Amino acid sequence: MSFFGSAATPTTTAAPADKDIEVPEPPSDSISSLAFSSAADYLAVGSWDNNVRLYEVGAGGQTQGKAMYGHQGPVLSVCWNKDGNKVISGGADNAARVFDITNGQSTQVAQHDAPIKVVKWIDTPQGGILATGSWDKTLKYWDLRSASPVATVQLPERCYTMDVQYPLLVVGTAERHIQIYNLTNPSTPYKTIISPLKWQTRVVTCFTNSTSSGFAVGSIEGRVAIQYVEDKDSTNNFSFKCHRRDQTPNAKDQSLVYAVNDITFHPVHGTFSTCGSDGTIHFWDKDARTRLKTFEAAPGPICATTFNRNGTIFAYAVSYDWSKGHSGMTPGHPNKLMLHACKEEEVKRRPKK
Repeated sequence: MSFFGSAATPTTTAAPADKDIEVPEPPSDSISSLAFSSAADYLAVGSWDNNVRLYEVGAGGQTQGKAMYGHQGPVLSVCWNKDGNKVISGGADNAARVFDITNGQSTQVAQHDAPIKVVKWIDTPQGGILATGSWDKTLKYWDLRSASPVATVQLPERCYTMDVQYPLLVVGTAERHIQIYNLTNPSTPYKTIISPLKWQTRVVTCFTNSTSSGFAVGSIEGRVAIQYVEDKDSTNNFSFKCHRRDQTPNAKDQSLVYAVNDITFHPVHGTFSTCGSDGTIHFWDKDARTRLKTFEAAPGPICATTFNRNGTIFAYAVSYDWSKGHSGMTPGHPNKLMLHACKEEEVKRRPKK
């Protein structure tokens, strides 16, 4: 089935094993957010064209458009509930919506006074809660059975990014504030820090499969910090440069600096990806402090990435990210949704040096 109701559209044929697969019928405007279901290889894709699209990914990488629903403004974030049968999205229409894949219905479940930049599902022992972070400088928690939030937390600034690995929730805001929450006490920050990076925060992502809790921070200045929550682990904090280029081939000056747009941790191995406005993607091992893989540069910025539930598929979006302002939005700028089949050696941890 295609999104647009036309009869059988050809799905992609599986590309040669080493080639990343381009998904047909991508969104018509830049892609903002990607998320795989925890139950099956369903990929939710949020876009600046005001829509969320759902694709089913087959074993050979072939995809089919399954459903599409809209917001009243650009969609900025998508996630799934724990059961993997509902998609949650937040957008510039100040609303969050839930789409039930079993009946095809979308309903509004959250409201802010400004665009919702991030939606995250929190799986608590008491049941599922939706967290929404907004440019209205609040973080709100919602029980989907109720029309008003369970709690509203004032943030120091506009929410730019947020991630959760229960019981840890981390919010990155404007002016480089980072707030760390222990979700057993969700309304009061456990810790507030200023980002270890000197420039605007683009993304925070919590570690997976890690003995100590912590998160990675990516900034607009081609740099990533690995930050542990507890002071006892602080000797393991470090930052590194990435997504930079030399001005000229022989310069070796790394003076062209690009934003780190997304960081995604592998669900099994705890290794992670970074992607940037330079069109490159790298896989890293934070413990061995080493780079595992570099992708060939794409023809445009990479703005969003995600692994599927068992880390065998890595999806990424090549879209204009407005890193060069209005003048960079040239006609024919690529807007692609790509799938990469992960090889074990690309994502597995290396022995510590």
